[in-house]
Amino acid sequence: MYIRNIEQRDDAAIKTIIRQSLAEFGLDVPGTAYFDPQLGNLSAFYAGVQGAYFVACDDSGHVIGGAGYAPIGDGQDTSDNYHGIAELQKLYVSEESRGSGASYRLIEHIEHSAQQHGFTTLYLETHHALEAAMHVYERLGFQPIDGPLGDAQHTTMDRFYTKVIA
Repeated sequence: MYIRNIEQRDDAAIKTIIRQSLAEFGLDVPGTAYFDPQLGNLSAFYAGVQGAYFVACDDSGHVIGGAGYAPIGDGQDTSDNYHGIAELQKLYVSEESRGSGASYRLIEHIEHSAQQHGFTTLYLETHHALEAAMHVYERLGFQPIDGPLGDAQHTTMDRFYTKVIA
């Protein structure tokens, strides 16, 4: 398995992985990433933000998952409450690749990249039905917090975490 930056050729595969994963847990509803307008074009979306999106590939080069990060808020205002905080976004692994360690590797890759770009904290939103994901986050040192940071787009999400990475 290896991890690389998303490319345009990966957009359809990661969209399928995200939508299938959400549908599997009954989260193919408004208020989740399932309906994000940029979902079919993540390579272009993440090229336009101070962040990145990475895909995990198996040894044959097949995309098995992905995850990204972007600043909370607009990422520009150094006086806002969210300066230095990046949101871990759209971490999904295909059903057949779960248990492979891909989620751990993607998060570690994001932590390193976010640190290199000056972020000091990672924040994430998830749903209580995604128990395996919450286990991964907690095992990697993410701490639960009481509610969302900033203007939460994914209003169906009901679990929130942060981790200091600097």
